[in-house]
Amino acid sequence: MSDDPTPEADRVEGAPHPRDTLRLIGQEAAERAFLDAYIAGRLHHGWLITGPRGVGKATLAWRIARFLLAGEPAGDGGLFGAPSEPQAPPATLDIPEDHPVMRRTAALSEGRLFLLRRAWDADKKRLKAQITVDEARKLKGFFGLSSADGGRRVVIVDAADEMNVSAANALLKLLEEPPARTTLLLVSHQPSRLLPTIRSRCRELRLQPLSPEQMEAALTQAGCAPDGDPAALAELSAGSVGEAVRLANLGGLDGYAGLVGLFHGLPGVDRARAIALADACAQRGQEERLDLTIGLIETFLARLARAGAIRQTPPEAAPGEARLFARLAPSDHAARIWADLHQSLGSEARHARAVNLDPAALVLDMVLKMDTTAAPIAAPRGMDDR
Repeated sequence: MSDDPTPEADRVEGAPHPRDTLRLIGQEAAERAFLDAYIAGRLHHGWLITGPRGVGKATLAWRIARFLLAGEPAGDGGLFGAPSEPQAPPATLDIPEDHPVMRRTAALSEGRLFLLRRAWDADKKRLKAQITVDEARKLKGFFGLSSADGGRRVVIVDAADEMNVSAANALLKLLEEPPARTTLLLVSHQPSRLLPTIRSRCRELRLQPLSPEQMEAALTQAGCAPDGDPAALAELSAGSVGEAVRLANLGGLDGYAGLVGLFHGLPGVDRARAIALADACAQRGQEERLDLTIGLIETFLARLARAGAIRQTPPEAAPGEARLFARLAPSDHAARIWADLHQSLGSEARHARAVNLDPAALVLDMVLKMDTTAAPIAAPRGMDDR
């Protein structure tokens, strides 16, 4: 593992970095698709690895990178032996844990691998908001320095969504005229934000949300085994391990259960309880709690709107959630109203955070608008288990 203490833009706090995660759980189909292309000799130069945030996209990119680099000579022998030796096709992307490529990639010292990500701003003491063209231009030096051995080279972009326009155009030129024996792995949480020309020059590997069983295994591997119900955590995180780690570290399951308890009062919410929630988020040093609460309110609204639209309640992420959804969204019309509120409150919350509006007022306003919205559309209170 790298000893550099500088924060890394591509790492979830409280979890191992994807380069240190050797096993990828729940994404066998994507791995198989890449292996099939490799074995058939149809290895595309650009791969767009997509899916919800936190489901293992970066872990897959690092597994592919190690697999490709370990299969090429670099002064330490290849993974699959000399070309003249008949070898069975690889069945997985695994490489031996004692392979030199494993050690070099973990230490960020593999000369045939370039990692393009948001850089650390030493002057402002924080990570840059975007991947800048200055970072992308370093690729030119990478290809100049690493071309002598004639082996394979790999570029990981994590995340491609974070490139500014100039950086994206610089990468596009590379995708249009890729250097020989080069594979570019683009991690993307929102591929719709990328230039269409970038998307068209890549083959997509789509990763899926994890099931509760896969989530529990992934969290255990990451050293973040949840104290609560893994099925509830999988629901609340939408199958994202990265989000599940964040929720587990911040007490997200308890926080969501508290919100569901509060929302059982809709309409006619307990104002004193709502004010107490808002005040707790406004205390000094509680920025993480504020962000968590806003995010959980948005999650509640999204789950509520979806449950009403499909007329089917999802597995519960908190006790009593299913009955509450049935009462608050008893019709398609109600579901659309909640969906609109989810969108508008999310936009208002992001604007309020950007201009540093009073946190307590922000949270209380969200709860009261939900209360007002519920009044004309909620079914009689006897439908829930209050």
